[in-house]
Amino acid sequence: MKIANQFTVSAPIDRAWDVLCDLEQVIPLMPGAQLTGHEGEEYLGKVKVKVGPVTSEFSGKVRFVEQDREQYRAVIDGKGKEARGTGNAAATVTAQLQADGERTSVTVDTDLKIVGKLAQFGSGMLQQVSEKLLGQFVESLEAKLAAEKTGAPEAPAGAPKGANPAAAAGNSHAAAEEPTPAWPANPVPGTRQPPAAEPEPIDLLQLAGGDQLKKYAAPAVAALAALVLIWVLLRRR
Repeated sequence: MKIANQFTVSAPIDRAWDVLCDLEQVIPLMPGAQLTGHEGEEYLGKVKVKVGPVTSEFSGKVRFVEQDREQYRAVIDGKGKEARGTGNAAATVTAQLQADGERTSVTVDTDLKIVGKLAQFGSGMLQQVSEKLLGQFVESLEAKLAAEKTGAPEAPAGAPKGANPAAAAGNSHAAAEEPTPAWPANPVPGTRQPPAAEPEPIDLLQLAGGDQLKKYAAPAVAALAALVLIWVLLRRR
């Protein structure tokens, strides 16, 4: 099964590539997701999902097959499974960046390898879920890039839009500070970030539509959640 997505980033292509290739920066921007560690060249992560009152956790891993900065193209393999259950899925994702003036267009093609009850889900539902997750991710990414460009810290997840934690402090020193560059220097790859707060679980009923999910058994819903995890990890590039 193949799924295609596209989005635009408000940053030049080199900056967009650097940000999207830093898992520790971008995974916290995706609803429900956490980066949990590394095993050699593989990145490990988890995501929490809920269907009604039931919350489940899924683990997954991804690794680069190709990462071509000159062509701004990356290919990643990944797999995910339910922590306590049989839901599982695998995917190969190809991401292509293209310059659009001071913005960057990103095309993501996903080739899903599905087995068992997951095959009950059509591409339409999976496309719907991925587009909604992508919309939430891009909104958070744009806020992050805007904060970097202005030099203002990002508002914590869940904070009211427009909140500026530094607005009240530091204004008296603003005139003495050097101007903030258009884009900050690239962060050091692999820099450890402070421990992130436990994310809120992804609501599959809201993303996929309750009526559609009710047509399938609980194991199939778990399998769909495993696919959500892969999407969460792989769309970071």
